Amino acid sequence: MCSLCGVLGGSDHWADAFARPGVYTRNADPLTRRRERANRVRVANELLGAFGLTLSDWQGASFLLSSRTGKTEIVEDLSHVWQAAERLTGRACDPLDEGLISRMESLRHG
Repeated sequence: MCSLCGVLGGSDHWADAFARPGVYTRNADPLTRRRERANRVRVANELLGAFGLTLSDWQGASFLLSSRTGKTEIVEDLSHVWQAAERLTGRACDPLDEGLISRMESLRHG
């Protein structure tokens, strides 16, 4: 999504499914939305762990990204996680790096 659509679309991130008039979503239930948000955090943590970072939900409104040394940054939405990860670690953090993906797949398939 381009940044203009994000501004015009409101404060909700496009990845978060919210019930809106005229828009179909199966996630009208707040409990379902929270469960899906928790699942996105879990998946992000699988990747972020490779960089020594953890992500946690903060009141369903933002995220906290933390390093092993205790550095923490508030992240507005998932699209900002990787930029914050690079600031906290001081190095490139590419979730689409082929080497990282290979390592993650080998861990998964043991």
